[in-house]
Amino acid sequence: MSRVYNFSAGPAVLPEEVLKEAAAEMLDYNGSGMSVMEMSHRSKSYQEIIETAEADIRELMGIPDNYKVLFLQGGASQQFAMIPMNLMKNKEADYIITGQWAKKAAAEAEKYGKVNRVASSADKTFSYIPDCSDLPISENADYVYICENNTIYGTKYKTLPNTKGKTLVADVSSCFLSEPVDVSKYGVIYGGVQKNIGPAGVVIVIIREDLIREDVLPGTPTMLTYKTHADANSLYNTPPAYGIYICGKVFKWLKKQGGLSAMKEKNEKKAKILYDYLDESKLFKGTVVKEDRSLMNVPFVTGNEELDAKFVKEAKEAGFENLKGHRTVGGMRASIYNAMPIEGVEALVAFMRKFEKENL
Repeated sequence: MSRVYNFSAGPAVLPEEVLKEAAAEMLDYNGSGMSVMEMSHRSKSYQEIIETAEADIRELMGIPDNYKVLFLQGGASQQFAMIPMNLMKNKEADYIITGQWAKKAAAEAEKYGKVNRVASSADKTFSYIPDCSDLPISENADYVYICENNTIYGTKYKTLPNTKGKTLVADVSSCFLSEPVDVSKYGVIYGGVQKNIGPAGVVIVIIREDLIREDVLPGTPTMLTYKTHADANSLYNTPPAYGIYICGKVFKWLKKQGGLSAMKEKNEKKAKILYDYLDESKLFKGTVVKEDRSLMNVPFVTGNEELDAKFVKEAKEAGFENLKGHRTVGGMRASIYNAMPIEGVEALVAFMRKFEKENL
């Protein structure tokens, strides 16, 4: 069976090279006589795996020394609660709502304090990023929260919001490591790894040290306190050990590709192939305003639900998997993360052209 082109939004495609390496080490990692899956997280071998992974992501992102890198569990969704529990000193925060996940994060934060929704693009089904250059940032806000790339709707902030001096917290799950980033502009950057970095089960949190405090909200569980994990270098309890090992391999792969600047170039090239076709197509059209388009997630529609379903079915038969749009928006969506080869996008566009000819 040959490999399909997997356009899933997550868990998503991983670099073939990484999968082959992991397969080769499945029974015997580095002469240890065992798999990383079977290895104690307290062993010297594992210590080296997690330390190397941290060093590599620091190098890739240029993470300043006053930021901690934490490998945690619970997915991005657990961070919806962890962030207010740890950061809501004044019990108030500002949220910018650009899709499902920011909406969920804001609703969760409301359990812990006052949430001000200072901007939203809900009026046009989240098809754009609102102007965030002069927001009514609250005097009392502990932080300003964004979801930087919206997986479902295919939008991406090209300019970070003007937070007027307040701490910026960003969920970057679906654009993690897809382009260079200035970490010092954020207080917290976090993301589930299952879209662009590794297998499901790990969330990476990059947090400025002054935000790691003991005076968290009363009742915050030990496991949901950043300080617990920061003090123990992500080894307070058994971490998602195998997932972190795969992430580490992906970091090495990214370095081999030339780092994040090289990845951005590749990602722009891939996205352009698909967006250029959508812009000229008579059958398919993209759903996002041009200036806010994501490089990672590309939603598109024919305008006819039956035709959409027919396309998804025929695409699957032709070896293009997971092109159905999210259940909340319908249509189609191609997620073209770092590990999706350019050939995959070219093949998809060729298939779309053929489908258009046959169905117009």
